[in-house]
Amino acid sequence: MILININPDNPQLRLIQQVVEQLRDGAIICYPTDTGYGVGCDLFHQKAIKRLMQIKKRPEGKPFSFMCSSLKHISEYAHVSNTAYRLMKKNLPGAYTFVLPGSKLVPRIMATKQKTVGIRVPDHPICLMLLETLGSPLVNTSIPLINDHPVPTEAYEIEMILGNRVEVIIDGGPVYPDPSSLIDLTGDHPEVLREGKGDITSFL
Repeated sequence: MILININPDNPQLRLIQQVVEQLRDGAIICYPTDTGYGVGCDLFHQKAIKRLMQIKKRPEGKPFSFMCSSLKHISEYAHVSNTAYRLMKKNLPGAYTFVLPGSKLVPRIMATKQKTVGIRVPDHPICLMLLETLGSPLVNTSIPLINDHPVPTEAYEIEMILGNRVEVIIDGGPVYPDPSSLIDLTGDHPEVLREGKGDITSFL
């Protein structure tokens, strides 16, 4: 397991490139986002996704959400209606997870039976640079907790929880967990499924 310190305000590209090389090799990584530390892998590395499901004890058929670098990037992996586009343009990047109809590019393991996907564009410099450098989406889930352990806010706590089950932990300083707002944009009108950090006013 490698621990890499990356500046959260001004990420060093050479360090981001090191992490991206690991992701392309099928690594599972922990990284800071605008809603807390997350754990994930390259969307197109099926073996890594299966390992992540084991780490999270996630049943098949309950896919993870994933992160894209921009709204343009989202439109490759989801069908975005005009209304959805307008709402997302106004609120991204930000602390939202949007439920959208998935496109054919999304691996089957990552779509629900209804063929929907959960997608984010995080408002965090490290995440955004990772996504832009990788060029494909990053699977995104929360740190698995044991025995009501409090949600970790720093990299050293994550190291204690996950140890050698992940290949890379990015230390981007403390991040306090505050889940994203979950918005369903599959219908004619947006539906707020969970109110979190992102302001939901424009979806009501």
